Amino acid sequence: MVNFNAGDKILEAVKLALESTVSVQIYISDNASCDGSYEKLVDLYQQNNQVTLIQHSQNLGFAKANNYFIKQVKADYILLLNPDCFIKPNTIEQVLSVLKQNPQAGMVGCRILNPDGSEQRGCRRTLPSLKTATNQTGLGRVLAGKTTDLSQQNIPLKPLQVEAISGAFMLLRKQAIEQVGLMDEGYFLHCEDLDWCRRFYNQNWLILFVGQTEIIHYQGTCSQSNPIKVNWHKHQGMRRYYKKFIAQDHCYFVNQLVYFGIYMRFLSSSIMSKFNVK
Repeated sequence: MVNFNAGDKILEAVKLALESTVSVQIYISDNASCDGSYEKLVDLYQQNNQVTLIQHSQNLGFAKANNYFIKQVKADYILLLNPDCFIKPNTIEQVLSVLKQNPQAGMVGCRILNPDGSEQRGCRRTLPSLKTATNQTGLGRVLAGKTTDLSQQNIPLKPLQVEAISGAFMLLRKQAIEQVGLMDEGYFLHCEDLDWCRRFYNQNWLILFVGQTEIIHYQGTCSQSNPIKVNWHKHQGMRRYYKKFIAQDHCYFVNQLVYFGIYMRFLSSSIMSKFNVK
């Protein structure tokens, strides 16, 4: 888990993870939280040998904070779990079973729900491409994982092969990580999960979605204090993803239009957020 001011949500998330029907070790990488959540974790779990805590001196970003422990963990399977995600006792067991039964799969995700019970966008999706970005605002939606979203499709009864899942809940095979590499630390927040999925996909590791397993994600818990800064990092992530995987297939003029569209979307979305326009 990567924590940044998740408040009491992370206390509940850890408690629920410890109730899993499979044995777990929890590693919490704290990005210099200042809301007291890290201190509460220390008070509750410093004597628990299932929980390891580290607080960094500054906010390292999502990818770098995850990589800090991924490099150290010796287990065959690693779960990335957001600090505001609530799982059930059998959640990990169910997705782990799918991963073990499919040796060609590098990662598995599940159905992520909003607190109101609706499926959260982005927990099953296709990878972004210029083809699906037909205009300036459409581009923003694609790279944010929205027009590529598959949440409106029927819930699959069996594990479904997809191109991308959400980094909020991502069970990975350590062997695949060793081949593909760690998360790209050039992303600070947002799109690093898409980048990882793209790299797994490019190296022929399957990505599976288990629709019959559900968790609840209180999305945005760690982003409330500075939403415009978070929005900026999101759009920077879009630009990095595009430049890394898509730009080489298109001419300079097209790429500059794409970058212009990304920053125009940042401005418009930030203004709408500031004035609570939906």
